[in-house]
Amino acid sequence: MTIRNPIEWATDQIKLAGLVVGSASRAGVGTEEDVKAPLPEVRRIGVADLREILARGFDDFATYRTDVIFLCVVYPVVGLVLARLVFGYGMLPLLFPLASGFALVGPFAAIGLYEMSRRREQGGNVAWPDAFGVIGSRSFGAIVVLGLVLVAIFLFWLVAAESIYELTLGPEPPASIGSFARDVLTTGAGWTMIVVGVGVGFLFALLVLVISVVSFPLLLDRDVGLGGAIWTSVRVVIGNPGPMAIWGLIVAGGLVIGSIPLLLGLIIVMPVLGHATWHLYRKVVAS
Repeated sequence: MTIRNPIEWATDQIKLAGLVVGSASRAGVGTEEDVKAPLPEVRRIGVADLREILARGFDDFATYRTDVIFLCVVYPVVGLVLARLVFGYGMLPLLFPLASGFALVGPFAAIGLYEMSRRREQGGNVAWPDAFGVIGSRSFGAIVVLGLVLVAIFLFWLVAAESIYELTLGPEPPASIGSFARDVLTTGAGWTMIVVGVGVGFLFALLVLVISVVSFPLLLDRDVGLGGAIWTSVRVVIGNPGPMAIWGLIVAGGLVIGSIPLLLGLIIVMPVLGHATWHLYRKVVAS
């Protein structure tokens, strides 16, 4: 394996970025062949398959842990910056919605990890620059569009969370962290905010799970078009409601655990879940 200097590598990436213009024009409808092509077959899986999927995800992480940690260190850094902004501008009620929002944009944020797992599966040498190989994908435009949809869902979630706060404990911002925690945990309005917020957040998370559980890996692997990828993801959830529900809980639980130690756990949790998502796709969507 030859190690190229940064200038050579950056030049190649700029050339690949030129493909974005062409692929973006096909993001919505795909080519004529894509429209006529049958959708991929969806398999049924069980809970035992999820254990295997997580094991393979961890194996990918262990194999490329240095490269993957380098890529994923950005997640806790961004999270801590957002948290600092929350405290700095008196938007404390949005701290938890921001942290939980990782689950909404996670499928898009992990796109480079899917590419690394895909290349490893093909038997090639893999390093962290290969995560940017997604730029050269024929479906890169569709990937960007779907990613922007998830970002929009995340922003709508923040708006909903702010509205819930204003209708329960607001509209005035909390005076301090202590008073906010006391109001949330010891008042009826605070518990109403918790219950309603968790319920609404669950609906946002369910929407993201349904439209994106295998959409991004499928777009990387095959030229099916944006609509075909989303509909395949919907079919996966409909055909495997139990395993997909458990998968959603695994992702949510992992992100919560990873967020507790100043978000530093995300350096491990995010790549393991990202790699595992690729293997979930390979398990549930027939070749």
